Amino acid sequence: MNRTALLAPLAFALIAAAPPAHNAESVANAALRAAPVFDGHNDVPEQLRERRKNILEGFDFRDTRSTGDAAKGVPPMMTDIARMRTGKVGAQFWSVYVSANLPEPQAVQATLEQIDVMRRLIAQYPADLQFCTNSKCVEASRKAGRVASLLGMEGGHSIGGSLGVLRQMHALGARYMTLTHFKNNGWADSGTDAPVHDGLAPFGEKVVREMHRLGMLVDLAHVSEATMRDVLALGGPPPIVSHSNARAVNGHARNVSDATLMLIGKAGGIVMVNFYPPYVVEGARQWTAAREAAVARFKALHRGDPAAETAALAAWDNTNPMPRGSVNDVADHIDHIAKLIGAGHVGLGGDLDGVDSTVAELEDVAAYPALFVELARRGWSQADLEKLASRNMLRVMDAAETYAVDHQTDAPQESETTF
Repeated sequence: MNRTALLAPLAFALIAAAPPAHNAESVANAALRAAPVFDGHNDVPEQLRERRKNILEGFDFRDTRSTGDAAKGVPPMMTDIARMRTGKVGAQFWSVYVSANLPEPQAVQATLEQIDVMRRLIAQYPADLQFCTNSKCVEASRKAGRVASLLGMEGGHSIGGSLGVLRQMHALGARYMTLTHFKNNGWADSGTDAPVHDGLAPFGEKVVREMHRLGMLVDLAHVSEATMRDVLALGGPPPIVSHSNARAVNGHARNVSDATLMLIGKAGGIVMVNFYPPYVVEGARQWTAAREAAVARFKALHRGDPAAETAALAAWDNTNPMPRGSVNDVADHIDHIAKLIGAGHVGLGGDLDGVDSTVAELEDVAAYPALFVELARRGWSQADLEKLASRNMLRVMDAAETYAVDHQTDAPQESETTF
């Protein structure tokens, strides 16, 4: 009898005697009880501006499922207090985004208005939401059963090229700033615009150093790879990437290459994965390019006839639905990042209420547990799921706060006024 045959009964006996595999739902639920989700990017402030012109009277944030208007093609909001409870959300960075197309003085005003409306909204629900500006408050809020609510600025145009404005935004509660949005600004290149600075301009370096001094997280979402590398070369506390994915899985310019992921991991940073199909699913990225080509084609074919142009595009959309992907595709990005730089450097930034669609099964803030169950099925441990949920983000926040304390006697960065 060969050796394999001799060992087979022993192997079978060992398998039979082994404890049953962990139930994925039990592992996921245990992780979320211990460490509720801390999402890096949600655009409720944008919805308040676009849908309600920042008027909160008559708005019920406890349940927003009836906020849609089917006749106008407006879907309901993706976020409310009830669904955050279902989704095990314990902390949220609310994005005080304003359009990068605004002239910078108007962008500064609009950002102040978005900070104001979000702080007013948070104050209306003291039993459920707690305004926070540091990691200790986040922890205390969780223990009190409230959703810690923090503010992040999306796009450096929001400071109008002024370090003084940056400091005042921080004083009002902003705790991260995404250095660009979809366009370059005067001091940093975006990942979706033609480069002009080859990364950070000298003033951009001052902005980043001042953010470090203040304890304000530097967000590398939306910026070019050259800008990412320039920020990382400056050192300081760990950066975040609040809502981006892995470029090796999906080649979108908004995603992060493996080479830069390695640098972010080495710096102690965190990449927070997004749920928007064109950033998640390669087929959706390709669909976007095909649709842009169709728009240009129909515009050329139907010059002077906007109704025909609109009808042709509607017909194209009807026969060419976007591949949405699913929770499994988001898990693929998380797995890739974790395998490359470790589970201690990945988080979640769903971009909910900032996008017009999501991957299937992650349509709103109630859906986070489905992603944790999928990862548990793939073998993620409870400890690593807790890191993904919130422990990684809290670690990065704590590092930025500690850096600020250690550098509190440093002189502020300065620059001349421009008018």
